[in-house]
Amino acid sequence: MTVFVYVNTSKQVGDAEHIKVFANIDAAEKWFEENDPEGVAFEYEVLE
Repeated sequence: MTVFVYVNTSKQVGDAEHIKVFANIDAAEKWFEENDPEGVAFEYEVLE
């Protein structure tokens, strides 16, 4: 299983808006369209 992670570098570590984690690419793309059209999310494996 993987997730998609977005880091907002204009926010401080610990700020609620600093990191966004998306369950799938569709959720990430929808959020980007509405909030940060030039943003990028990176895919990471979830460790079990």
